[in-house]
Amino acid sequence: MPKHVIKEGAARFIFIASAGISILAVALICVFLFANGVPALSQIGLPDFLFGMNWRPANDLYGIFPMIVGSIYVTAGAILVGVPVGLLTAIFLSRFASGRVARIINPGVQLLAGIPSVVYGFFGLVIIVPFIRSVAPGNGLSLLAASILLGIMILPTIITVAKNSLDAVPQKYYEGALALGADHERATFRVLVPAALSGIMAGVVLGVGRAIGETMAVVMIAGNQPVIPESLFNGVRTMTANIVLEMGYAADLHRGALIATGVVLFVFILLITLLFNAIKKRSEVR
Repeated sequence: MPKHVIKEGAARFIFIASAGISILAVALICVFLFANGVPALSQIGLPDFLFGMNWRPANDLYGIFPMIVGSIYVTAGAILVGVPVGLLTAIFLSRFASGRVARIINPGVQLLAGIPSVVYGFFGLVIIVPFIRSVAPGNGLSLLAASILLGIMILPTIITVAKNSLDAVPQKYYEGALALGADHERATFRVLVPAALSGIMAGVVLGVGRAIGETMAVVMIAGNQPVIPESLFNGVRTMTANIVLEMGYAADLHRGALIATGVVLFVFILLITLLFNAIKKRSEVR
């Protein structure tokens, strides 16, 4: 048998095996979550679990609605902070920055991606929280602090994916816009950005996924109060924070309720991904 045939077969086997391992890992995670979380959901009751306002394991009260709202608030705040900054930075690096400026900014973006979550948490605890405490009511451990920090944390993902998408747009699109009389700014924002919209949306989805799944940084600066925040300056507890704070000593129904929280989080991320995909397909049709 020729060597190139053997090499192609080996490469095909490696690729198929890698894809199979990825699918198997997702399947095992799903099986673990649902096998351990669904019994707790059935025992507590789905309406009481999803819409209950009180989380008191000592009294067998397992309502995660405040944590669901907290996760939505924190994620929305991170989107408001991170998405505009990330997209504008990606456009700047792709179409406006000189080579010298890009060589300075790109390593910084890559460095942001490599910083551990706990270091971000320390930054928020030392810089963001004291600043909020000095200019606003409360102790600084708040929804606002968590939103700002998560907005910073999702920047590398959004910038990298959006920039790669913009760079992948054929140059003839830009040249055609110029030939029709558009200036550089108009050609960029009216032609290149819409052409790269699918990739940009993918970057936003990945950023949102990181924001809603982040744990350690949020635990350190969000205040971790299992109540619905009444303002930006109140403490908040997310679903991920709820799991990590109590899993170490949870047992029986309490442990099952925490795993069921993971099931809700899993479904939550799935719904967000499907929503963004639907928006992306609708924009592509247009």
